[in-house]
Amino acid sequence: MKWIVGLGNPGPQYAKTRHNVGFMALDELARRHGISFNQNKCKSVIGEGNIGGTKVVLIKPMTFMNLSGEAVRAYMDYYKVALEDMIVVYDDLDTEVGKIRLRYQGSAGGHNGIKSLIQHTGTQSFNRIRMGISRPEPGYAIIDYVLGTFPKKESERLTDMIGSTCDALEFSLDHTFEQTMAKFNG
Repeated sequence: MKWIVGLGNPGPQYAKTRHNVGFMALDELARRHGISFNQNKCKSVIGEGNIGGTKVVLIKPMTFMNLSGEAVRAYMDYYKVALEDMIVVYDDLDTEVGKIRLRYQGSAGGHNGIKSLIQHTGTQSFNRIRMGISRPEPGYAIIDYVLGTFPKKESERLTDMIGSTCDALEFSLDHTFEQTMAKFNG
C-alpha cells in the first residue's frame, strides 16, 4: 500500500491558491482513477482506491498547512504505516511554475507544512514531489503570494504541472522513488 499526502489549506477560499497545488494534484489523481474522498479521519479527508493494482490512500490534511504533520502523525500512528510508503506533494517557491522536483530527503526550505511533517515524523527523509509556484516579485509578501491564486497566464503551465505530478505518482507505484526521480527530474 502507498499513501500520498497532498498539502494545502481546507475551505473554498483556499481551493485555487498557490499553497493548494498539493490538494489540486490529489484531486486530479482521484479523478483519473475514480477515487472518492469520502472519509474523514486522522484530521484528514481520505480517499482509498486502486491504481494499476496497487492499493493507494490519498490524504488531504484538514489541519491547515502549518500543522500538516499532526494529520500525518495521526494517520501513521492509527494505521501503523511505513514512512517509506508515503509521498508528500506540495508547493515550492524555489521551483518555477509548471516544473516539478522530486526528492527523498532534505530540509523544509522555509515551507511550514514540511517543517511540521519533519517535526512530527522526526526525520527529513521522506519522498516528496515539489510543485513549482515561483517566487513573487521583490516587495511582495510571501504569505499574500502563496495564498493568492494563479494568474490566467499561468493556467496552462499549472494544468501541465498537475498532470506531470499525477504521472510521476502513477509511475512511482511500480518503480522505486530513485527511478521515478530519474525519469521526472529531467
